[in-house]
Amino acid sequence: MSLRYQINIRIFFLSLSVLLLGGSIAIWQARIAVNKEVNSSIQLAVKLISFGFSHSSQTPNWLPQLNALEEIRHLTVRIQQPSGQIMSFPHTNSSSNDEHNPPQWFINLVQGEPLNTQHTLTLNDGKQLTLLIQANPLDEITEVWQENIAFFTSFCSLTLLSFFAVNLVFNKTLNSITTIVNALNVIESGQYQQKLPPFAIKEYADIANAINQLASKLNAVKRENRALAQHTLEIQEDERQRLAQELHDELGQSLTAIKVMAVTTARPKADIKQSTDAIISTCDHLMTVVRSMMHQLHPLILTELGLTATLEDLINHWAIRQPDLKITLDCSNEADKLDAKIAIQLFRVVQECLTNTVRHAEATHASISVAIDQHTLQLTVSDNGQGCINSEKTGFGLLGMKERINSLGGEFTLQNQPQQGMTILASIPLS
Repeated sequence: MSLRYQINIRIFFLSLSVLLLGGSIAIWQARIAVNKEVNSSIQLAVKLISFGFSHSSQTPNWLPQLNALEEIRHLTVRIQQPSGQIMSFPHTNSSSNDEHNPPQWFINLVQGEPLNTQHTLTLNDGKQLTLLIQANPLDEITEVWQENIAFFTSFCSLTLLSFFAVNLVFNKTLNSITTIVNALNVIESGQYQQKLPPFAIKEYADIANAINQLASKLNAVKRENRALAQHTLEIQEDERQRLAQELHDELGQSLTAIKVMAVTTARPKADIKQSTDAIISTCDHLMTVVRSMMHQLHPLILTELGLTATLEDLINHWAIRQPDLKITLDCSNEADKLDAKIAIQLFRVVQECLTNTVRHAEATHASISVAIDQHTLQLTVSDNGQGCINSEKTGFGLLGMKERINSLGGEFTLQNQPQQGMTILASIPLS
């Protein structure tokens, strides 16, 4: 159900409720007003007739004109003689017209019970007459009906005007919402360059600014991910090319040499001792090459001895190659019980950190800390180097570390102080 339909339905039912309530109150007040008017007319007629008869001993000649008075137009006045004869005086100014009369249901609601009253009049000669007054408030009911028609016509006009005004406002509002929804659908399809136009309404302008900022952020992240994916593919291809080159240069040549030595050994009068020593030397070289390749692909020590021993081995490796760089390690005993997926990602992050430190930081000291507190692992890698000169432009190494930590549901933080070192903080939840 659309918002426009819901608003119109609510306005309609609210107007209908007001109309019913107002109609009930109007009919109730009209009923009271008609009764008051009729009673006042009856009282006026009784007083006028009583006053007239108090100064005459017979029926005065002004009595026929009594029914012509505007004030008692609702009444029919008759006089009953002691003999039972009834004298009636027709209305001479009745203006009732059936074409202008209100509907019968309105008359029944407003009129109520018919009013018929009798009053005894005593003449100067002691003669008594009976005054019969019958109320017929049709003229008053007609006036009330016309007043109500005017009121409810005005009310209906105002209601229609309200409908028009509300729909006019909602047309602009819903058009803005439609523009925002269409833009979100475009952004959902991956077109993050989509921008919302400015809106005159402040609330919609704030929403548009927030969506535009979100789209810009998503576009930047998309570019970073695309570049990172491309860089990862390039690294993968380089790694494959390097492995293929090593297999060709090292393994291929060594195996060829072993085959030649084996063939030479099979000849008569061959120097078996020399050939055997050469084969052993070649095999030792092959084992060294294979271990190096295996360590580059995946450190077996991580699976066999755990994260702590693997990090120590990594530190020893850099200590041999970079004797001027002092590296300290503080690793929790619980680190060796980590899941293999978490352990390999942590190792790669530390490996990348130390590589960046050696290549760019020009540091003399680096520290590694792995702390496990209840259900959270905290990794801290810091150095005292020159820091990141351009902190706004991060390389693929930092992006790769961030993606590794995010893949584990963690948070990655970089603290950079130029000429004072850099600190990498990673917080990983442990299930």
